[in-house]
Amino acid sequence: MKDLLRGELIRFTAEEPETLARSEVRWQTDTEFHRLADIDPAMLFSSKRIQQRAEERIEKGFMPKRYAFYVRALADDQLIGFLVLWLDLVHNEVWVGLGIGERDFWGKGFGTDMMKVALRYAFTELNAHRVSLGLHSYNERAKRSYEKAGFRYEGTTREDARHGDVYTDGLWMGILREEWLAMQNGESK
Repeated sequence: MKDLLRGELIRFTAEEPETLARSEVRWQTDTEFHRLADIDPAMLFSSKRIQQRAEERIEKGFMPKRYAFYVRALADDQLIGFLVLWLDLVHNEVWVGLGIGERDFWGKGFGTDMMKVALRYAFTELNAHRVSLGLHSYNERAKRSYEKAGFRYEGTTREDARHGDVYTDGLWMGILREEWLAMQNGESK
């Protein structure tokens, strides 16, 4: 098997708190990035506070059922984003969330590659039966990326998030182990 944590464009990493703080303080000021990734109101944290939170997570060590990675581009080793997997042991399901904070890497296949590596990890290392995700209906770029990775649209939650005075729909997508395996074998499902 090739490197489990490496794709064609990216690799998953662990990062030092100082490195994270420098990148995350810049990413959080990009309100478009925030609205694509989160339904919570945009908030700002100092570099010191972000570093403190990262150090606290590292100090706690392994957190059962939560697998977090940072993502670097292979071409220049730039830190571009993050990916988190949450394992539901009862239903053998993994929920996934990701973000690319560096705008220069948007719309160029990096998100699709991140998701392909995440799926390989979820199905081979975590032995998941399915992988699920949610996204905002206005994030068409993400939806197309997830479909390229093999996800299927499964439903809509109408007006489940509010940004200012505008309500938006939530979309739900998923992929089953058998669908992923068929893709690996070049079959279509």
